Amino acid sequence: MKCRHCAHELHQTFVDLGVMPPSNAYLNHKSMFDNERSYPLKVLVCTHCWLVQTKDFTRAEELFTPDYAYFSSISSSWLHHAKRHVDRLIQERCLDSNSFVVELASNDGYLLQNFVQQRIPCLGVEPTAASASVARDKGIEVKEDFFCLEIAHVITEQYSKPDVVIANNVLAHVPEINDFVLGLAVLLSENSVATLEFPHLLNLIELNQFDTIYHEHFSYLSLIAIENVFIKAGLEIFDVEKIATHGGSLRVWVQKKQGKEPIKPSVNTLLEEERRFGIESLETYTSFTKQVDQVVQGLIDFLQNVKAEGKAIVAYGAAAKGNTILNCAGINQNDIQAVFDAAPSKQNKWLPGSHIPILAPHKLTEFKPDYVLILPWNIADEIIPAIKEQVPEHCQFVVAVPEIKLL
Repeated sequence: MKCRHCAHELHQTFVDLGVMPPSNAYLNHKSMFDNERSYPLKVLVCTHCWLVQTKDFTRAEELFTPDYAYFSSISSSWLHHAKRHVDRLIQERCLDSNSFVVELASNDGYLLQNFVQQRIPCLGVEPTAASASVARDKGIEVKEDFFCLEIAHVITEQYSKPDVVIANNVLAHVPEINDFVLGLAVLLSENSVATLEFPHLLNLIELNQFDTIYHEHFSYLSLIAIENVFIKAGLEIFDVEKIATHGGSLRVWVQKKQGKEPIKPSVNTLLEEERRFGIESLETYTSFTKQVDQVVQGLIDFLQNVKAEGKAIVAYGAAAKGNTILNCAGINQNDIQAVFDAAPSKQNKWLPGSHIPILAPHKLTEFKPDYVLILPWNIADEIIPAIKEQVPEHCQFVVAVPEIKLL
């Protein structure tokens, strides 16, 4: 396989998580268990440009199906994050009814609804029919397609060049990363900017966040790697911020090369931090498998102890990251009775691979668990207050990443 960015041959493995189904491929019926599709989940690193990427086994169309079950609006903290970003953009970019905003991978309208409320014209680009339909119900215009260079030309011809382009947690989901960024370059004028958010590779490695690795993520991004991609497309990063979402992410601000915004010191500061950490050092990547094995074994040992003590454990949050760690550890319903999730799109289905049933949160009271394993550990602070009244007083909450920890 060749690197998705620089086309150099890939030889170095970052981590091999084995064979498992796509993390968002929830099962509607027990009859689907025997015919469940699974694929290898192997991640490589390019030692030329340092882009970390999954080995080619699946196509985006097989992963982001019309009934794709992820809806951004389920998380209240994510909604607050989106609104704060919109408010800032409106103020700093002086956006009004004469402006035009485009969001790539707009999902269910979690972010663009804020522009609609302010009567600022906007357009979402979203490939999954279920999410696009929810966004339209909020009054958001949606182009139902995968964003690419071709779609960028269609948008500029049918509408105009936007003042702001937003792309939150989509760049890692794109198999053709160069084509996507070239499309972004087409959308941008000399006066416009783009903001992109993505989980930071440095955090993934340092904090053992291997559960953010799944088939839907084609790339795992550092600033060093992504800067190369933007430069090749005639773009430049003029600012970068560390943000707390998804266990530690970056927000990069992008413009046309030699654009109007001065390049802030934050860019070089973070590039130097990544170099000191070892993003351009092979040893950083060769030691990661050992870290993963320790986390997985920690979960297995914990669940075995729970069973040996005769205690009951359930999980909360049918998140993609949870499916990665459950399947790596070979967990099933014999280990965890059920998983609870607030998203109606996931309820009364089964987790891929582990086949643990997904139930609505109000059914928690029927199980009286001794432990609740919070799979989306990054929003544990949001989840615990929401469900604390539905579990026994003695019940303890636990996360498995970066290590087993009682909260």
